[in-house]
Amino acid sequence: MAFRKFLPLFDRVLVERLTAETVTKGGIMLPEKSQGKVLQATVVAVGPGSVNQKGHLQPVSVKVGEKVLLPEYGGTKVVLEEKDYFLFRDGDILGKYVN
Repeated sequence: MAFRKFLPLFDRVLVERLTAETVTKGGIMLPEKSQGKVLQATVVAVGPGSVNQKGHLQPVSVKVGEKVLLPEYGGTKVVLEEKDYFLFRDGDILGKYVN
């Protein structure tokens, strides 16, 4: 797996966006331009956390494997083994999905 070769630093989180739906529930094929930007992603790697003002390590709030909600814009695109991943700061992630 590509993310085993890449470890984010500080409070960075490496995510893989979910794929956009290409077919509606009614069976209509959607062209690429009409597909919305996917804001859901799966966490594939996390950094150790950031150091607060007192010098203590504050861990990242998400774990590997969790599904998260991302902002529409932002993040840094990272290509690992021909696959697209995105780096976000822990504070930029809007929320996580729970079962």
